[in-house]
Amino acid sequence: MLRRRFDPGPVCALPTMLADLEALVRCESFSADHAALARSARAVGAIGARLLGAGPETIVVEGVTHLRWVFGTPRVLLVGHHDTVWPVGSLQARPWSVAGGVARGPGVLDMKAGLVQMFHALASLRSLDGVCVLVNGDEEVGSPTSRELIEEAARGSAAAFVLEASGDEHGALKTARKGSSRYEVTVHGRAAHAGTSPEKGVNAAVEAAHQVLAIDGIGATATGSAGRGATGTGLTVTPTLLAAGSTPNTVPALARIAVDVRVPSLAAQDDVDALMRGLSPRTPGARLEVRGIGGRPPMEAGASAELFALASRIALELGRRPLRGVTVGGVSDANFTAAVGCPTLDGLGAVGGGAHADDEYVEVAEMVPRARLLAGLISRTPR
Repeated sequence: MLRRRFDPGPVCALPTMLADLEALVRCESFSADHAALARSARAVGAIGARLLGAGPETIVVEGVTHLRWVFGTPRVLLVGHHDTVWPVGSLQARPWSVAGGVARGPGVLDMKAGLVQMFHALASLRSLDGVCVLVNGDEEVGSPTSRELIEEAARGSAAAFVLEASGDEHGALKTARKGSSRYEVTVHGRAAHAGTSPEKGVNAAVEAAHQVLAIDGIGATATGSAGRGATGTGLTVTPTLLAAGSTPNTVPALARIAVDVRVPSLAAQDDVDALMRGLSPRTPGARLEVRGIGGRPPMEAGASAELFALASRIALELGRRPLRGVTVGGVSDANFTAAVGCPTLDGLGAVGGGAHADDEYVEVAEMVPRARLLAGLISRTPR
């Protein structure tokens, strides 16, 4: 794949990169706002067209705009997203700024700076033959309309590089990600007057309390568990949202429990699924309904091992400090590329912190070095 000599010279002038980043941050792109996503896609496409010498293919699925560039027969896949978690109007409270070597603004880290670094890295290469670039517009909501595009591209690729932000403020790469699953447990009871005849009801709220404790216990017993409250590489099963009842004087006939699951392996994901679907009611007359509502398979460490070793060698050649690889509990489109068997390395985007938070920021001085690292990876990824 792309057997080019890697030239570790400058990728592009930092002022140009910052101008491109400003253009993307000022073009808000909330995942749920399809019109905003269309505007953002045009802004991303314009930068890509300028730097790559070709405009993108625009793909709209269920109103969500995705972009794709394909050069020759794709062998290297670059994956990014242009949607953010910030509703349109957030820019007023969190305006674009660069001060003290730090860039700020909605989505600056997650992941508009990563897109800018990607385009400038590609622009530094002698040839783009064999490269596929896929920028989707719904990663923040689980990639429901782009998953098929991502998996299709990954199946034909020898490597996937994902431009999510680094794993920490020091630039660690993401070498493994937990998988995720979500469930909704609905408890069906029977309504009755809470004052005059509570005994005639079946209290869905009481049953939901039993189920919350049972669900919490799954996290301590399932395959891959590292114990209660485990983070890092361990499995976690967390009841999150709980709702029950209709009026203050009525025995609740209905309750709902939302459950967030994070798993280190496919075996653990299957184990939790079986345990969730095996939940049984404790209250006489109550009935349970368990529904899985999406998720991502885990990205296990083996998917990134060879690419991380290559990245580490390139970083040393560039005079950078040794790279670290980290496992993270969050998910990304890297989970999809790894799950179809494509070697995948994530966290190649910007260095900074505060993703999804008010203090989101990017370390400006790291933008060019990260672009150079990516250019080296694309150039030196073996067939």
